[in-house]
Amino acid sequence: MDFSMWIQSPTDLGMLFLSAMLIGMSKTGIQGISLLAVPLMAMTFGAKPSTGLILPILCVADLVAVLYYRRIAEWKYVLKLLPAALAGFVVALLVDKHVPPAEFKHLMGGCLFAVLVVMLWSEWKGKENSLSSYWWYGPLFGLLGGFTTMIGNAAGPVMAIYLLSVKMPKYSFVGTNAWFFLVINYLKIPVQVLAWDNITLSSLALDACTVPFVLLGGVLGILLVKRLPEKGFRYFTTAVTCVSVLMLLV
Repeated sequence: MDFSMWIQSPTDLGMLFLSAMLIGMSKTGIQGISLLAVPLMAMTFGAKPSTGLILPILCVADLVAVLYYRRIAEWKYVLKLLPAALAGFVVALLVDKHVPPAEFKHLMGGCLFAVLVVMLWSEWKGKENSLSSYWWYGPLFGLLGGFTTMIGNAAGPVMAIYLLSVKMPKYSFVGTNAWFFLVINYLKIPVQVLAWDNITLSSLALDACTVPFVLLGGVLGILLVKRLPEKGFRYFTTAVTCVSVLMLLV
């Protein structure tokens, strides 16, 4: 199959495989590292086209994560976020009609910047942060998560901040995150195929070439997360989010 519309140089192929490995690592435990893949894909293939190319990779990685962490999930949080996340889909589709493709990268960066501010504020406040007790807190993050995942597959930090703010233990965090995104990402497929028309047979065939790298990343994530302490987990997520936001805004 001809991939010339996607791959212009060996560097493009390298960026695709690197992004697939980072996504695999993120889904199995090294939360936040997939945020590096989002701007890499956006800069290599274009912000909006990259969302269709990256979504099937995310779906494969979600399956790997759920198979490994299938019995570790806090379903009450998943169910609390899902309705608002679906509303976020609708908001993203409405916004899409008014945002030029060239501005998609900046919109993604702006959303992540807002999330970054909340993350840093939460870390600064620590135990004094009681916002998570309000009824609107979960739905707000669900709405923002649905919106950011639809416009740029960039909801990782939204979910990470929410789960960290409710003081969820590391492995419950990973399992809950895996199940939430498995549901969300598979629901996005018909929307992107029918509404945005950015998933094609050509893009799917190219995505199939990334599966070994997703699996490699998944194994690395499982091995690394076992050695990452709770504080290191938080600091790493914050640092990677900062780098990703800068890459999208510059």
